[in-house]
Amino acid sequence: MRPRLPTPTDPAAPASRRIAVVEQAESYVREHLDTRVPVSRLCRVVGLSERGLRNAFRRVRGMSPTQYMRSVRLRDVRRTLRASEGRGATVTNVATSYGFYELGRFAAAYREAFGEVPSETLRNTCRQSGR
Repeated sequence: MRPRLPTPTDPAAPASRRIAVVEQAESYVREHLDTRVPVSRLCRVVGLSERGLRNAFRRVRGMSPTQYMRSVRLRDVRRTLRASEGRGATVTNVATSYGFYELGRFAAAYREAFGEVPSETLRNTCRQSGR
Protein backbone atom coordinates (compact mmCIF):
# COMPACT_ATOMS: atom_id res chain seq x y z
CA MET A 1 0.00 0.00 0.00
CA ARG A 2 1.34 3.43 -0.98
CA PRO A 3 1.65 5.97 1.78
CA ARG A 4 -0.96 8.69 1.57
CA LEU A 5 0.46 12.09 0.69
CA PRO A 6 -0.83 14.91 2.86
CA THR A 7 -3.24 17.27 1.15
CA PRO A 8 -2.67 21.02 1.50
CA THR A 9 -5.29 21.15 4.24
CA ASP A 10 -3.96 18.32 6.41
CA PRO A 11 -2.45 19.57 9.66
CA ALA A 12 0.70 17.61 8.74
CA ALA A 13 1.03 19.35 5.38
CA PRO A 14 3.66 22.05 5.15
CA ALA A 15 2.27 25.55 5.53
CA SER A 16 3.86 26.44 2.20
CA ARG A 17 1.46 24.06 0.38
CA ARG A 18 -1.58 25.64 2.05
CA ILE A 19 -0.27 29.10 1.26
CA ALA A 20 0.35 28.16 -2.38
CA VAL A 21 -3.22 26.88 -2.76
CA VAL A 22 -4.68 30.01 -1.18
CA GLU A 23 -2.49 32.27 -3.32
CA GLN A 24 -3.58 30.41 -6.45
CA ALA A 25 -7.22 30.91 -5.47
CA GLU A 26 -6.63 34.59 -4.67
CA SER A 27 -4.96 35.13 -8.03
CA TYR A 28 -7.96 33.62 -9.81
CA VAL A 29 -10.33 35.85 -7.83
CA ARG A 30 -8.31 38.97 -8.70
CA GLU A 31 -8.42 38.02 -12.40
CA HIS A 32 -12.22 37.73 -12.24
CA LEU A 33 -13.24 40.68 -10.07
CA ASP A 34 -16.04 41.67 -12.42
CA THR A 35 -17.88 38.40 -11.84
CA ARG A 36 -19.07 36.54 -8.81
CA VAL A 37 -16.88 33.44 -8.63
CA PRO A 38 -18.69 30.42 -7.18
CA VAL A 39 -16.72 28.52 -4.56
CA SER A 40 -17.26 25.37 -6.62
CA ARG A 41 -15.35 26.93 -9.54
CA LEU A 42 -12.57 28.04 -7.22
CA CYS A 43 -12.34 24.46 -5.94
CA ARG A 44 -11.92 23.15 -9.48
CA VAL A 45 -9.24 25.76 -10.19
CA VAL A 46 -7.12 24.76 -7.19
CA GLY A 47 -8.04 21.07 -7.19
CA LEU A 48 -9.57 20.83 -3.71
CA SER A 49 -12.94 20.02 -2.25
CA GLU A 50 -15.00 22.85 -0.74
CA ARG A 51 -14.09 21.65 2.71
CA GLY A 52 -10.41 21.51 1.81
CA LEU A 53 -10.43 25.00 0.32
CA ARG A 54 -12.36 26.39 3.28
CA ASN A 55 -9.89 24.81 5.71
CA ALA A 56 -6.89 26.15 3.78
CA PHE A 57 -8.34 29.68 3.76
CA ARG A 58 -9.19 29.52 7.46
CA ARG A 59 -5.66 28.41 8.35
CA VAL A 60 -3.90 30.91 6.06
CA ARG A 61 -6.24 33.95 6.04
CA GLY A 62 -8.48 33.36 9.05
CA MET A 63 -11.62 33.54 6.93
CA SER A 64 -13.59 31.48 4.44
CA PRO A 65 -13.07 31.81 0.66
CA THR A 66 -16.49 33.48 0.40
CA GLN A 67 -15.58 36.06 3.02
CA TYR A 68 -12.27 36.69 1.28
CA MET A 69 -13.90 37.18 -2.13
CA ARG A 70 -16.50 39.56 -0.72
CA SER A 71 -13.85 41.62 1.10
CA VAL A 72 -11.75 41.94 -2.07
CA ARG A 73 -14.75 43.06 -4.10
CA LEU A 74 -15.81 45.52 -1.38
CA ARG A 75 -12.32 47.05 -1.27
CA ASP A 76 -12.33 47.44 -5.04
CA VAL A 77 -15.77 49.07 -4.99
CA ARG A 78 -14.47 51.54 -2.41
CA ARG A 79 -11.35 52.22 -4.49
CA THR A 80 -13.48 52.80 -7.58
CA LEU A 81 -15.90 55.10 -5.75
CA ARG A 82 -13.00 57.13 -4.37
CA ALA A 83 -11.43 57.39 -7.82
CA SER A 84 -14.66 58.43 -9.55
CA GLU A 85 -14.16 62.19 -8.94
CA GLY A 86 -17.05 63.54 -10.99
CA ARG A 87 -16.98 60.95 -13.74
CA GLY A 88 -20.71 60.34 -13.39
CA ALA A 89 -20.32 57.13 -11.40
CA THR A 90 -23.22 55.90 -9.33
CA VAL A 91 -23.12 53.50 -6.43
CA THR A 92 -25.45 51.13 -8.29
CA ASN A 93 -23.28 51.05 -11.43
CA VAL A 94 -20.09 50.49 -9.47
CA ALA A 95 -21.61 47.86 -7.17
CA THR A 96 -23.13 45.86 -9.99
CA SER A 97 -19.92 46.03 -12.01
CA TYR A 98 -18.28 44.09 -9.14
CA GLY A 99 -21.06 41.51 -8.95
CA PHE A 100 -23.13 42.99 -6.12
CA TYR A 101 -26.75 42.78 -7.23
CA GLU A 102 -28.56 42.77 -3.89
CA LEU A 103 -27.93 46.43 -3.18
CA GLY A 104 -29.39 46.46 0.34
CA ARG A 105 -27.10 43.65 1.44
CA PHE A 106 -24.22 45.28 -0.38
CA ALA A 107 -24.77 48.59 1.43
CA ALA A 108 -24.95 46.81 4.80
CA ALA A 109 -21.74 44.87 4.14
CA TYR A 110 -20.02 48.03 2.90
CA ARG A 111 -21.03 49.94 6.02
CA GLU A 112 -19.85 47.12 8.25
CA ALA A 113 -16.50 47.03 6.47
CA PHE A 114 -15.83 50.76 6.17
CA GLY A 115 -18.05 52.54 8.70
CA GLU A 116 -19.99 54.50 6.09
CA VAL A 117 -22.49 53.75 3.36
CA PRO A 118 -21.21 53.75 -0.23
CA SER A 119 -23.07 56.95 -1.12
CA GLU A 120 -21.11 58.77 1.60
CA THR A 121 -17.84 57.61 0.05
CA LEU A 122 -18.98 58.84 -3.35
CA ARG A 123 -20.32 62.13 -1.95
CA ASN A 124 -17.09 62.78 0.00
CA THR A 125 -15.06 62.10 -3.15
CA CYS A 126 -17.14 64.58 -5.13
CA ARG A 127 -16.75 67.23 -2.40
CA GLN A 128 -12.99 66.79 -2.34
CA SER A 129 -12.80 67.19 -6.10
CA GLY A 130 -14.76 70.45 -5.95
CA ARG A 131 -18.06 69.28 -7.43
